[in-house]
Amino acid sequence: MGRIEDKNRARQARKRRIRGKLRGTAQQPRLAIFRSARHIYAQIIDDDLGHVLASASTLEKELRGSLKTGGNEDAAKEVGKLIAERAVRQNIEMVAFDRGGFKFHGRLKALAEAAREGGLKF
Repeated sequence: MGRIEDKNRARQARKRRIRGKLRGTAQQPRLAIFRSARHIYAQIIDDDLGHVLASASTLEKELRGSLKTGGNEDAAKEVGKLIAERAVRQNIEMVAFDRGGFKFHGRLKALAEAAREGGLKF
């Protein structure tokens, strides 16, 4: 258990460090990502108001039926497309990418690339 706790504590420290420098505004909200072993979640947040403007995850009904599992790159791409579609529908084009302390590779990178292809800029 010690190694896993150390990894999580280090990720939480990275997350706090990133969050201290990054702030979502009405003009450029924050795209926050969280990934677990089974699922991936994305939220577009206006930190000034404290509101979630759009969200998407592998737990949603429309994605659950089409995905084999929520914890792989294919699922992350679908969540990226969905969050970009919902953001563009609300006239949000520019976002600040908050990786939540995770390394920018694998599922996180797949989600980011799909969001960019969907029309988000960051």
